[in-house]
Amino acid sequence: MSSIENYESQSGKLIPVFRMEINTRPDDAERLLDAIFKVNPLAVGAYERNATVTAQGAETGRPGEQTVTRIHNEDFEADGTEVYPSVELKVSFERDVQLLQKIMEAVLRAHQYEEPIIHIREEWASRANYTPKNDNPNRWWNDGRGTPEMVSLDQSRR
Repeated sequence: MSSIENYESQSGKLIPVFRMEINTRPDDAERLLDAIFKVNPLAVGAYERNATVTAQGAETGRPGEQTVTRIHNEDFEADGTEVYPSVELKVSFERDVQLLQKIMEAVLRAHQYEEPIIHIREEWASRANYTPKNDNPNRWWNDGRGTPEMVSLDQSRR
């Protein structure tokens, strides 16, 4: 019986990674990514600083009496539910617990909340057998469309 640890094919292989998903304000995603990048290059093949930022949604919570919301927000209403704009910043990096600790420290130092929502998953990520001279017609350099138009991570500027 084969296992995923041994997966390898002509097109590439799988490697063990941690995937970190961080809820944050839309205008803080790039700052958090910068903090993580200072600890780890977030490399995928020949590319660095790889991440995904979701479209803006909302996060909600009901702060208790002992939260910083109560201390620092004059408009705080006990038992009131708060809803704020939110995006999810997603990064992956090698599955190394010491590296995870360094990245968590960087995120917790840079995050705007005292108790940010951060999820960590053990996953497998693909790594392609890359060649820059690939003649596959589906590659952006061969399909006639080129790269997509760039956007800003600050979703308030979109």
